[in-house]
Amino acid sequence: MSITFAHRDECERTGDWTLVRRTLGLRAFGMNLVEVSPGGQIPEHDETGRDQEEVFYVLSGNPTMVVDGDERAAPAGTFVRLDPQHSRTVRNHSDEPASVLIMSAPCSSGYVPMEWA
Repeated sequence: MSITFAHRDECERTGDWTLVRRTLGLRAFGMNLVEVSPGGQIPEHDETGRDQEEVFYVLSGNPTMVVDGDERAAPAGTFVRLDPQHSRTVRNHSDEPASVLIMSAPCSSGYVPMEWA
């Protein structure tokens, strides 16, 4: 049995990305934290090739989620769930940084939700 605790400041980093998955040693799903600078954005992509369902959770800031070219405000507290085929990016048109947690797993992972949740 393995248990890992890590503060975000202790996680491995590359550029604006905090590599939570790698730091915690996650194998069943992906999870990373990205800081999107004012005027910045994450790379636009889809997850078709990896069959990944993704969830974005905006921790702070006021970024814009762009899905298939359609821009939509995603202020702090917003969840966005996407099927693999949709093109997506997070843009930050504001003057403050935005912090976004991104989680993903293969649609074919076999996840079975608990009945109460």
